[in-house]
Amino acid sequence: MNANDPILETLNLVKEFKGFVAVNGVSLKLKRGSIHALIGPNGAGKTTVFNLLTKFLAPSSGMIFFNGVDITGERPAQTARRGIVRSFQISAVFPHMSVLENVRVALQRRLGNSYRFWQPENSLLQLNEHAMALLADVGLETFADTLTVELPYGRKRALELATTLATEPELMLLDEPTQGMGHEDVHRVTEMIRKAAVNRTILMVEHNMSVVSSIADTITVMQRGSVIAEGSYAEVSANPQVIEAYMGTTDTALQGAH
Repeated sequence: MNANDPILETLNLVKEFKGFVAVNGVSLKLKRGSIHALIGPNGAGKTTVFNLLTKFLAPSSGMIFFNGVDITGERPAQTARRGIVRSFQISAVFPHMSVLENVRVALQRRLGNSYRFWQPENSLLQLNEHAMALLADVGLETFADTLTVELPYGRKRALELATTLATEPELMLLDEPTQGMGHEDVHRVTEMIRKAAVNRTILMVEHNMSVVSSIADTITVMQRGSVIAEGSYAEVSANPQVIEAYMGTTDTALQGAH
């Protein structure tokens, strides 16, 4: 593999549901080490693309390549083991465990011993050190002993990011990471994503255009299942088709927070 080769590539992905075409000929190329945003109005097909990439749906036609390998026909678990991990679509944490315990479980799962709850003390201590380092990465080190159920919403999303990072993904798929957050939490999570992107690739679906414009290297815009534009924020926000898709005669719809 050449470092310049895309980490993920899709060729003419199509997904039909009983005659309705949800994804129509989508070809993506994700540059290794980049933050790539997938945006578009509701019903554009973004979530269906995510479901195709993580193998929760099989494409009607088209192909998916990860690190040059055809993974189109793989099962979700196989694809996850390759290092494609999706976060944020649902709360993926245990509410009545502490913040530290949640990250430790994610680390144990990656080591393949998640059901061995009795561990030699020194191995648990090693996991604790790793877990605390991950919590520090997302600004949760002071919440280590807090029960997860007691965390504010924004901090809970930060914990989800830490548990995702614990699986050491090569490609992280973030599904609306700032949805439902106040301004302060949006800023905090945006900075965490920027930090998480070091040494890995991120594909994100996000409605908050201020987030997209501040961290995305490349933006792919979808409408009615098809890609209508791709490029930098400056390029796509000036594209007449994109402006029309967001139902404005100017790019004000792309400038707003949501």
